[in-house]
Amino acid sequence: MAKGRLLSWLLFAYAAALVLGVTWPFLAPGEALAYRDMLVLPDMALTRAALGFGDLPARNVPQDALLAVLPFPVAAVRALVVGAAAAAAWAGWRIGRNGWGRFAAITVAVWNPFVVERLLQGQWSVAVAAWLLPLVALGARGSIAAQWVCSLTPTGAIAAALHSRRWLFSALTCVPWVVAGAVAAFGGGQGTSSAQAAAMFAPRAEAGVGTLGALLGLGGIWNAHAVPASRASGFAVFGVLLFVVLCLAWRRVPRRLLALAGLGFALALASWAGLLTPVIQHVPGGGLLRDAHKLLILAIPAYVTAAGNLPGLRAQLAGSFALLQLLDAPFALSALTPVPASSLPIPNVDDQGHDVFFVDRPTLTRRADGAIIVDPAPKIMNVVESGALRVGDVEVDPPSPRWSALNADVGLAASMGVGVVVYPDGRSVNTGAAPVGLPPLGLGLFGLWCVSPLIAVLTRRIR
Repeated sequence: MAKGRLLSWLLFAYAAALVLGVTWPFLAPGEALAYRDMLVLPDMALTRAALGFGDLPARNVPQDALLAVLPFPVAAVRALVVGAAAAAAWAGWRIGRNGWGRFAAITVAVWNPFVVERLLQGQWSVAVAAWLLPLVALGARGSIAAQWVCSLTPTGAIAAALHSRRWLFSALTCVPWVVAGAVAAFGGGQGTSSAQAAAMFAPRAEAGVGTLGALLGLGGIWNAHAVPASRASGFAVFGVLLFVVLCLAWRRVPRRLLALAGLGFALALASWAGLLTPVIQHVPGGGLLRDAHKLLILAIPAYVTAAGNLPGLRAQLAGSFALLQLLDAPFALSALTPVPASSLPIPNVDDQGHDVFFVDRPTLTRRADGAIIVDPAPKIMNVVESGALRVGDVEVDPPSPRWSALNADVGLAASMGVGVVVYPDGRSVNTGAAPVGLPPLGLGLFGLWCVSPLIAVLTRRIR
């Protein structure tokens, strides 16, 4: 009894250390979270884009809308990230069949390249979904809340829906971005992407293991700068060894989890081979598949389950390999440390609810220390967004139609509903156009998403 209690406390301390190792930047002081795709400010606005009805595809829906209505968005993200990592550790504990199985499952659930690379890309909500997915797959207490948080991002919503048996709830969690995307598509918007984007966002090789080996270890994100230095130095080989050991327990993994893992790998490999390019280019909604590496999230519950079902020595090897493939994760993640809001190029514009067009303002900008971030302006006001992305001389994403029209002739601003034009010298001109309100459909869909957990609980009790 005493030995078992001691082992439990040791595992608890180990899990806490892992969680702290990958989330410590979110516990550090600072006013804003700003790194690459992540931009969470002390004050955020509920805009049409936050509801999915802006100039660009609804990629951050309903994430940005929720942060806009919360009184302390930065604190909320801190809590979500740390809480999700802790939930992953708890799921690993539940899945493990013995002490060493719990050690392996906790390690694979919390400390894996997918979440670390997505955090380094600034996609905190995707990392949160990856941590919560094993809990959703378990279907245990708290899985409704876990699935709801997963649905902050379309990737997480899809992954959680596929691992859940609550079909009505799953549909409700996807409604905001699905309907917004459908409205945009019928209105002539873009639900597809370009061949250049498909090639740029395809999975990438890592040192010593190539692309296939990187994917087997749950790594291989398209951006080489979002990869810890250890994996670029050959430590990714431990991810391949981890996969080999996990395969020894495949018979104990539910077929459904194996099938979903296979689907995730198949789509990632198809993207690597260029087979998804026609779908991404021509099929409405195909743009969701352009960063197919994200779909490796579907394999995480199967990996954690396999790790938890390994016996003694095999479980020890699995946990050790999982640790070694990300040996420097805490150091790499230091880039996510919060920064003062004053270090960010936040525009000081009295928009008064109008749409704002910034002349010659880039989509990507930099913090005071030079780190790349997305433009803060769309987080605090209704901005005519370009969304253009160029890599060298190659245009990966073209600018939005409204931005292109205004860029060609800013005199069209008033006729296009834009009330304020801001020039590079800081001068702003009011065009006289009336403010455009928030779309009732978007507000209704967001409200439905907010109450969807309550609907899930009530329908479960009625049954």
